[in-house]
Amino acid sequence: QSKIYCTVLSRHHHVVRKSDGKYDPVDYQHHPKLYTSRFSTDIAPYTTCLVNGIYWELDTPRLLTHSDAQNLLTSAKDCDSASDGCPELPHRFLAICDISADTGGSIEFMTECTSIDMPFCMYDAEQQGIHDSLEGNGILMCSIDNLPAQLPIEATEYFGDKLCPYLWEMLTSDAKQPLEKENGLTPIIRNAVIASNGSLTPKFKYIQKLRANRESAQIRSMSAKGRVLLLGSGYVSGPVLNYITRDTDIEVTVASVLEDQLEKLISNYNHTTPVTLDIMKDGDKLSSLVKSHDLVISLLPGVFHPIVMKECIEQKVNMVTASYQTPEMEEMHQSALDAGITILNEVGLDPGIDHMLAMKRIDEAKEQGSTIESFVSFCGGLPAPECSDNPLGYKFSWSPSGALINTIRPAIYIKDGKVIDIAAGGAVLDNANPMAFFPGFNLEGIPNRDSLKYGKSYGIQSARTLLRGTLRFKGYANTMKGFNKLGLINPDPNVLLSPEAPPITWRELMCNLVGIAPSSSFASLQEAVYEKIERDDHRMSTVMWLGILEDNPVQKERNILDTFAKHIEPKLSYAPGERDLVVLRNDVGIRHTSGQLETKHDSLVVYGDVGGFSAMAKTVGYPCAIGAEMILDGEISTKGMICPLTKDIYQPILDRIRTEGFMQQKHLSHF
Repeated sequence: QSKIYCTVLSRHHHVVRKSDGKYDPVDYQHHPKLYTSRFSTDIAPYTTCLVNGIYWELDTPRLLTHSDAQNLLTSAKDCDSASDGCPELPHRFLAICDISADTGGSIEFMTECTSIDMPFCMYDAEQQGIHDSLEGNGILMCSIDNLPAQLPIEATEYFGDKLCPYLWEMLTSDAKQPLEKENGLTPIIRNAVIASNGSLTPKFKYIQKLRANRESAQIRSMSAKGRVLLLGSGYVSGPVLNYITRDTDIEVTVASVLEDQLEKLISNYNHTTPVTLDIMKDGDKLSSLVKSHDLVISLLPGVFHPIVMKECIEQKVNMVTASYQTPEMEEMHQSALDAGITILNEVGLDPGIDHMLAMKRIDEAKEQGSTIESFVSFCGGLPAPECSDNPLGYKFSWSPSGALINTIRPAIYIKDGKVIDIAAGGAVLDNANPMAFFPGFNLEGIPNRDSLKYGKSYGIQSARTLLRGTLRFKGYANTMKGFNKLGLINPDPNVLLSPEAPPITWRELMCNLVGIAPSSSFASLQEAVYEKIERDDHRMSTVMWLGILEDNPVQKERNILDTFAKHIEPKLSYAPGERDLVVLRNDVGIRHTSGQLETKHDSLVVYGDVGGFSAMAKTVGYPCAIGAEMILDGEISTKGMICPLTKDIYQPILDRIRTEGFMQQKHLSHF
């Protein structure tokens, strides 16, 4: 008759200090990282079934790791004492019932809880994987996440019997009311409410501290090679994580104010830790996070970069952005030098890949003794032609507000030796010109920002033409001019959109913008709008398509521009199965020592992956991630504010993005 021996294991049975093999409960409570568990060597080899219910935190030792499981399941037949005539028994360790439901916790290889439908799974230690089949060599696993739902009927009845007397009280309460206004609750129910209206109740505020401690412990436990803080969980974050986490020695903390988006993002990647953060409200938390990492990648809107940079300089932590290096950021160059850190900016697509392709051509020309007479660069993120089915021929693959505000920025460039200075307010749209290098795309180009500064940055001050611009499908500029004439691209605060102002409809808002009474008829509003947009039929049909003359409520933002962007974003978003497109074109005019003028053309066309990363996300995210990894690996050692304009930076990045499928086309024109 078989006997079953059941033992109860306590901490002092297996936890010992690494230095002397002793256990001190008080010391362990304060310094758990100084201790290790001997469970895998002293107890597990003699255990058939483990029922685990211990509390575990990141700093505390695990009961069993992946390697422990491999050792326990190694057949004793491999030992010298075994022989064919006298084989050893197979491993004794057969099963684990983990009622802690702490995935990846004290049992490292318990990575998912089992269900009522599938109460068991098998852990294959050799392959380090879990499968549903109960056949083969491995450890039988059962992990119960919700005890009352999965234990026998007695437990369920007991739980239900205790709850039933309070159900009517709970049903008559109003969950939309703040807890403090619920006067009819008994102390038993009131004290049991954990969260109310998005906030923890007073008795459970400690949970926030526990979460903060857990986040801090996760960050402290990161690998020695590189701890990266990624700020933002938007479009570009996916490719950045995809590239960075390929190196298993790099651990990434992803911080975002959008908790649902954050959890969805990191679920696809290992070696990642999510942290909720609002940098405008949680300055101390930002400081703590920056301090505990080796490098920060900021994918936040550009206005937030200076805040992050100041913190990185203060904490002496390197930083990478894909955004333009603004004058405010340039003013921090000396501070970054003094701190001994690298802040790499403009390492995306535009700016980014455009710089790198340009500098490669320019440096090659200078090595031959040639001079640069002209540099023209246009880049745009667009819907693939088959997906450009709206009046603007455009869809958002990045910030909607950013796309709109670019249409009213000033621009300055030089053409044939003449400086063209375009004022802010939308005048750049009057300077849109057809782009004929890919006739099938039917593109137009719009001048973009300050092109003159790149004469110095690129070292081509003698160039007679220097122009950088944005690509759109033809007709975009004309439509945007209509929106601008209606006052829809206005970043100034508007009293009608303040939180204190009464609700307003789009019809009422448009009446205000065109200067007629809010009570005006629909026909009067149409006529006023038509007149305002210079009686342009295409502009008018676009206004009607967007529904901004109807009695729909306005979702208020801080100004007209952001409010308009929020309204049109759903109509100009990519539907499932659609893809975007990135087109980049550089033309470099080179005067050789022979006097011959030659123009070298570099073109990059990248399509998004249906159901995967967008072209914009890939072409911004991968260069940014590569630049970050180069800093971590010591390949980039220049300090201060820098851009990818030197060969030691641009050449490795160009080589590596080529392996991601970014292949530029090259050809020449002779004159």
